[in-house]
Amino acid sequence: NLIFSCNVTTKLFGAPIFLNFVRHIHMKRTIKWKDEQDKIEGVKYGHITYFPRHPDNVDPSFEPSKLLLIRRVKSFAGNPWWEKKVLKNLGFEEKVAKVVCINRRIMFDKLFIRLIVLQKHGDVLVIVKNTPDMCAMLWKVKHLIKIVPIKLPDKLPTTNDLKGTYLHENGTFYVVPKVEPICEEAVEQFINNPKKLNRDIIQNKLRLKWLEGNLM
Repeated sequence: NLIFSCNVTTKLFGAPIFLNFVRHIHMKRTIKWKDEQDKIEGVKYGHITYFPRHPDNVDPSFEPSKLLLIRRVKSFAGNPWWEKKVLKNLGFEEKVAKVVCINRRIMFDKLFIRLIVLQKHGDVLVIVKNTPDMCAMLWKVKHLIKIVPIKLPDKLPTTNDLKGTYLHENGTFYVVPKVEPICEEAVEQFINNPKKLNRDIIQNKLRLKWLEGNLM
C-alpha cells in the first residue's frame, strides 16, 4: 500500500485503477422503403406519405368522417407562441388564471369547482371540417388536443329538425324524429278519455274493497 501525505492523507490501494471511456456507436438505420434507385418511397394516401412498420401491413378500409370534434386536453401555458396561435385559430381561447383564483376563494362548492376546472383547462368543444388544410393545422398541435370523428346518420337532418339533434361526447350524432300529428292526437285522446283508469282511481277502489272485506 502506498501512502501520500499532503494536506489530506490519501490512501491508494495496490490494485490499478483504469479509466474506462464509453464509446457511443451510432448504428446506421436501415430504410426498408427504397426503390431500385435507392430513393425513399412509401405508401401514399392522398398528399400524405405513410411508412408502415411492416411492408405487408394493410390498414382496414373505412369511410372518413366529414366533421371532426376537437377538444383541448392540455393548457396554453408552457407551449410556444406558434402553437398557441394555432389553438386560437381553431377557436380555443386562453383563460385568465387570475379570474380562476378569485372564483376559487369565493365559493368551494363541488359544482362551482367543476366549472372552474372547465374554465382552467379549456373544456371547449370545436367542430371543424375534415379537409387537408385543417388536418395539417391539427397535426401541429396533435399533442394538445383530442380528435374524435363525428358519426353522422345516413339521413342528414333538415333545418326544421335541428331542435331534435344531440351530439354525444364519443362523436355520435343523434337525430330525434318529430312526433307526427296523428300520434299527438292519439296521446291527447288517451289522456282525456273518461273511461281511462289511472293509478289513483285503481288504488282508491282496491283500498275500499279491502276495507269492506270483499276484495274477491
